[in-house]
Amino acid sequence: QVQLVESGGGLVQAGGSLRLSCAASESIVNLYTMAWYRQAPGSQRDMVAVINGIGGTNYDESVKGRFTISRDNAKSTVYLQMNSLKSEDTAVYYCNTWPSPRERWGRGTQVTVSS
Repeated sequence: QVQLVESGGGLVQAGGSLRLSCAASESIVNLYTMAWYRQAPGSQRDMVAVINGIGGTNYDESVKGRFTISRDNAKSTVYLQMNSLKSEDTAVYYCNTWPSPRERWGRGTQVTVSS
C-alpha cells in the first residue's frame, strides 16, 4: 500500500505563504495525475490543484493566481506553493491521485490562516 505523507502546514497570517509537500512511499507521482485536496470543518473534501504527467496544471477558481502545484518525479513528491493566503483557505490539505483517489488518504497537513 502506497503511503502519502503531507507536511508543511501551519498557522499563518492572512496574506502570508506556505509550501506544502506530499511524499509518496512509491513512485506513483510520475505515473499518475496528482492533486491536492482540502477539507474544511463540516465540508466535503474538494480538489484544489491538479498536475498531470507532462506538467499541465489546473486549479480551482478560488486559488487561481495564488497557488502553484509542482512535482519532483525523482523524489516522488508533489508540492503546493500557497501565496496570498486567506482565512477561507483554512483546512486540512491532502494529496492523492486524480480524478479518482486511488491510494489510502494520508493524515493531511493543517493550514490555519488568521485574519
